[in-house]
Amino acid sequence: EVQLVESGGGLVQAGGSLRLSCAASGFTSDEYAIGWFRQAPGKEREGVSCISSIDSSTHYADSVKGRFTISSDNAKNTVFLQMNSLKPEDTAVYYCAADYDARFACYSGTFYWKYDYWGQGAQVTVSS
Repeated sequence: EVQLVESGGGLVQAGGSLRLSCAASGFTSDEYAIGWFRQAPGKEREGVSCISSIDSSTHYADSVKGRFTISSDNAKNTVFLQMNSLKPEDTAVYYCAADYDARFACYSGTFYWKYDYWGQGAQVTVSS
């Protein structure tokens, strides 16, 4: 069973930075994608970024492109989401997710919406 443990959320002022971590375990294959999603109160879940095992390709939502960077430390089975130039509208609960099939969508530059495994969520609050 794949397990995902997130860390790194918190409160930051607008313009500041945070880094989220997603420690993964339990994969039975090296071929998968890790995605980051977020959900603000009263809003639908939104795809933020993903990284695919296919060429380590990445994809970002337009709203975070140029400000957020997804990366992975394969030795530690950990994926990071570096968030810079944060805005109040980035406030949300951030979730990491993993799925074997998602690697194709992420490689193709789209978000996959049927991730099988999810982390517990990390609150990110950006004050104005």
